[in-house]
Amino acid sequence: MNDPIYVTKPSLPNLEEFIPSLEKIWANKQLTNNGEFHKEFERHLADYLGVKFVSLFTNGMLALQVGMQALRITGEVITTPFTFVATPHAIHWNGCTPVFCDIEPESFTLDPAKVESLITPKTTAIMPVHVYGNPCQDKELRRIADTYGLKLFYDAAHAFGVRQHGVSICNYGDLSMLSFHATKTFNTFEGGALVTNDEAMKKRIDFLKNFGFANEVTVVAPGSNGKMDEFRAAFGLLQLKHINEEIAKRQKVAQRYREMLKDIPGIRIFRDIPGVQHNYSYFPVTVDERVYGISRDALYEKLKKENIFSRRYFYPLCSDFPSYRGLPSAAPANLPVAAKVAQEILCLPIYADLTCEEQDSVVKLVTS
Repeated sequence: MNDPIYVTKPSLPNLEEFIPSLEKIWANKQLTNNGEFHKEFERHLADYLGVKFVSLFTNGMLALQVGMQALRITGEVITTPFTFVATPHAIHWNGCTPVFCDIEPESFTLDPAKVESLITPKTTAIMPVHVYGNPCQDKELRRIADTYGLKLFYDAAHAFGVRQHGVSICNYGDLSMLSFHATKTFNTFEGGALVTNDEAMKKRIDFLKNFGFANEVTVVAPGSNGKMDEFRAAFGLLQLKHINEEIAKRQKVAQRYREMLKDIPGIRIFRDIPGVQHNYSYFPVTVDERVYGISRDALYEKLKKENIFSRRYFYPLCSDFPSYRGLPSAAPANLPVAAKVAQEILCLPIYADLTCEEQDSVVKLVTS
């Protein structure tokens, strides 16, 4: 058997680069609670992303949950079924009801044209997802949110470093959540963040992620414990030095895939969106069984048999899981585009250190 090729692999700096930070943590003996590295990482991250404020979290899920609390979201939240389960789970954990809306056939992001018909007196927010880092239609979603007095909270887990017309898409909406999970283009082992341009909101988030403490004796809200520790903050600072190189390497892998797969009948590849600076966190293709000759699942198994582990992101749809399939909005008839995409989508391996030989092995199986 060949060495396994996974759908992604985290990039790590040289261990020697990290040792001085570890030595400093050992000397300071402050491991968490808004330490020196935590503060520095928030500042540098805000500068890199082109936003005003960043609040670091131990993972993206907690960031989503706390973000909903910070925005005081209740009732129904319109979101996409074509996402990782953390999106509807965060809604559920806040005592709210996810209302699933269909997606666009090109970007696979929430379809604004389908949103308004789902708004009821119980609706308080829209939670779109920048799927694969493809920017949602923010202007139209903002118009809808403003018209109906709704909060607009972006799940930007895939969107680190993505810019549209030179502006970070983390500036969209009332809040944006980032994930720094090991599978992401930018990782801190585990981690996440909330992004805001409102100083008062930043303070509220910081209270809520630290049990609601305003000071030693004052608790202003029933908060959670979502703080990022000093180890991951220090690691994030180091990763930030290499992120542009990481994205450039991923871009080369994506370009090479596109060139080699461009003429394969039944395999649809995706080009860069004009005006968008992508981060190449995923390389999705769709498989049209009628033209390609075998199904997406058959191709998935074919690759797996040769130790190549692609992923069917996102299959099944969140609306198909037992927790949510009883919801009226989860009926497949209401989600025809998402249902079709979920049956055809396949994410091929992509990471900065994927070699040409490894990529050739993937492509050979797809094209044979």
